[in-house]
Formats: sequence, C-alpha cells, structure tokens
Amino acid sequence: MGFFDFLTEEIAIDLGTANTLIIHNDKVVVDAPSIVARDRTTGKIIAVGREAAMMQGKTHENIKTIRPLKDGVIADFDASEKMINMFIKDIPALKKKWLTPSLRMVICIPSGITEVEMRAVKESAERVNGKEVYLIHEPMAAAIGIGVDIMQPKGNMVVDIGGGTTEIAVIALGGIVCDKSVKIAGDVFTNDIVYYMRTQHNLYVGERSAEKIKIQIGAATEDLELPPEDMAVQGRDLLTGKPKQVQASYREIAKALDKSILRIEDAVMETLSQTPPELAADIYNTGIYLAGGGSMLRGLDKRLSQKTDLPVYIAEDPLRAVVRGTGICLKNLSKYKSVLIK
Repeated sequence: MGFFDFLTEEIAIDLGTANTLIIHNDKVVVDAPSIVARDRTTGKIIAVGREAAMMQGKTHENIKTIRPLKDGVIADFDASEKMINMFIKDIPALKKKWLTPSLRMVICIPSGITEVEMRAVKESAERVNGKEVYLIHEPMAAAIGIGVDIMQPKGNMVVDIGGGTTEIAVIALGGIVCDKSVKIAGDVFTNDIVYYMRTQHNLYVGERSAEKIKIQIGAATEDLELPPEDMAVQGRDLLTGKPKQVQASYREIAKALDKSILRIEDAVMETLSQTPPELAADIYNTGIYLAGGGSMLRGLDKRLSQKTDLPVYIAEDPLRAVVRGTGICLKNLSKYKSVLIK
C-alpha cells in the first residue's frame, strides 16, 4: 500500500460555472475561468482558462469559446473533461513527476443536482486519472470553508451565490436539513446588465464588458454608504451601428439587478420557512453566511439583512470559501466521511 500512496496525489476541485479552482497541498494552484477555446476545423482545444477568457467574444468563425458548465452542471462533456485535464496538468507540483500520479479527489457539486449529473461529474474525474473520487455538496463545502463547525447540533444557514446557481442550505449535524437551489446567480446578473444597457441606453455590450460593469459598479441597493464612481461603458450603438460610450452609475445597475435579487431573497425566505423551529432559533442567533462571488455585490448583505431581520455575514475571500472547504474535507477525510458522497 505504501508505495501506491507515494504515487497518489490529493486534489480538491471546485468546478464552477464561472471559475474552476483547484487546491493541492493546501494551496490554491489553479484559479481560472471555466472557459475553453476550440478550433472548429480540427476539433482541438487551443486554450483553457484565462487565455480562453481573453478570446471570449473576440473570435472568428474557426475558433469557438465554450463554457462547458451551465447552471453548475456539466453541459459539454468533452470540453469539460479536457478542461479539467489541462488544469490538472498545469499544477506545478504534478508537472515535475515522471509518472502520472493517480489522484484522490474531492469535487463539489450543486445541491440540486440529479443522480445522472452526479455520475457525469464522477466519470469525468475518473477519466482524468481519479482513483478515489468523492463529491461534496457546495453549501456544505462553503460552510466548512467559512469556518462553521458543521458537526455540531446547531443550525447554520449558508447562501452560496456562484456563477450558475445560488445554493441556500440550512446545515446541522453534518447534514443538509433543508435546501434550495435556484438558477439565478452571477451569470443572470451579467445578462440583466446586458439587457438593461440595451433597453435603456440603446447600447449593445458583450458579456465580458457586462461582467466588468458588474464588478466595478454592481450594487444590490440604491442607498450605498460608499458608492462607486460612475463608469464609462463602451459598446455598439444599436441605432447607428457605431461604437459609442455612455456613463453608467451604480444606481442603474441596482435597478437592472433588482428582479433577480428579489428572487434570491424569496428563495432565502422560503428556505427559512421550511426550517424546523429549533434550528430557526439557532439561525436567529448565528445569522446567515454568504459565500461565492455573487456575495461581493455591493449592499447585498444589507439588503438580505433588511429582508430577513437577521445578521448577514460575508465570508472572507468569498470566491474561495467553497474550494477551501473542499480542501479541508480532503485533508480530514475520516472526519468528514459522512458528509462526502462516494
């Protein structure tokens, strides 16, 4: 057994709709957009991650950029497998090995995922040399990553707003008591912004530009204490067809995102209403934890807090909470055995 252990490497993967993160030896070694660029004529993958993201929206007909994950679930098998493979090959410590090591992996999945989708993730992992593959639900990984002791008989509520899905879960005794997964998250926010710029400013902006707007001036509410400066947005004028620039303010973006955020609020309220009374009492004291990139939207914590009358805390480094939790599980497999799905 010892010799094979020497050949086994352990990695934790947060396979996200927007970003993929991989932890190896307690370090985040891959943090890249989940995008693949494929050459249409040869069918070959020419770039993944950052490099492919730079090409998004700027390709000619022979190159196509694909986002292999949709709503947190693998939509394009071939592309996602090659993407995972290339990311794993990029891990510096694994590059040095002359034998391809077999991998022990923990991968996180959305809580609303079906059996079939779960098997798809597992098979993809096994094909990239995963000998032992464990899966963990995203809100659970997020809770562990935030630093919540999930094994306690105490209720904790986690809201993980990713790229494709928002996962809301109440966790106690190492299990998910009630959860809800809604397909409204970062990608929908981005599309809301594209739509708003189009209808309000007659300006056609691409996905990458909309993403930039979201990060620079995105807001969940119009009354911010520290509002960001207005931003110059360039795109194509829909009336004249010429390139043009307009000024956009955070108030406009708050308006654009309002409906989507309302739906996240409703999902949180619904989950709270299904929570058993003893756990609801705990949540009254512990509040709600936010993780995922979407939780960085300015004023979202305040808005959720007003809606639920509960304290709302944003995880430190919310983008990495899930992968950090996945990594902790990987390190303490025996402790978290009950949480993992084999």
